[in-house]
Amino acid sequence: MNPTPDNLALEEADKEQRYVHSVYNQIATHFSDTRFKPWPVIKRFIAGLPAGSIGADVGCGNGKYLGLRTGDIFLMGTDRNESLVDICRQRQHECMVSDGLDLPYRDDAFDFAISIAVIHHFAFQIRREMAIRELLRILRPGGRVLVFAWAMEQNGRRKFEQGVQDVLVPWVVPGSRQKDGSERVYQRYYHLFKEGELPALFQSVGGCVIDQVGYDRDNWYVVAVKEKNC
Repeated sequence: MNPTPDNLALEEADKEQRYVHSVYNQIATHFSDTRFKPWPVIKRFIAGLPAGSIGADVGCGNGKYLGLRTGDIFLMGTDRNESLVDICRQRQHECMVSDGLDLPYRDDAFDFAISIAVIHHFAFQIRREMAIRELLRILRPGGRVLVFAWAMEQNGRRKFEQGVQDVLVPWVVPGSRQKDGSERVYQRYYHLFKEGELPALFQSVGGCVIDQVGYDRDNWYVVAVKEKNC
């Protein structure tokens, strides 16, 4: 089942509520069961942090990164999805429900932040800029942030229509996971990032220096450092 172009005539917040937040609340358990192995780039980023570092995982999902280096660093999770936060809490992680555009933290609070496969769910450019600006706001000057987002130039099994960046991607819950035994398909909104678009997003927000840009597992990623005069 292939992704389809997003032709939904909805306001950005409504689109995200119906095709991101509501969907993940319904598929949370099945989704979580498929998300258990940390990605190498993120493991290296976290492994390279000084002992005692304090960080934020924004859009932490089921918390698969919250348990890395437990007792050596402190990583606080937030997610917009109540069901995924419940899964994190069941695993004894520090986590709370929060919107990535309005994080419940003071300015300059963290040494580092990660936001993995989240920003592509924001439906408009201005909201993606707001998400980056909020990540930088909570970092101390000199703090580092790692952001992953789905790439338009994917080499995997998904087949996207050429030139279409805003898409609906199906998530199939098999009948064996449903009370009535019937398969259910949910559509999730994604903005696919073209090469160069993610670092350009950071540059448009400003207040940071890009340290690394890369491609991994059908995602573009950026490591940025908050400027010390911000």
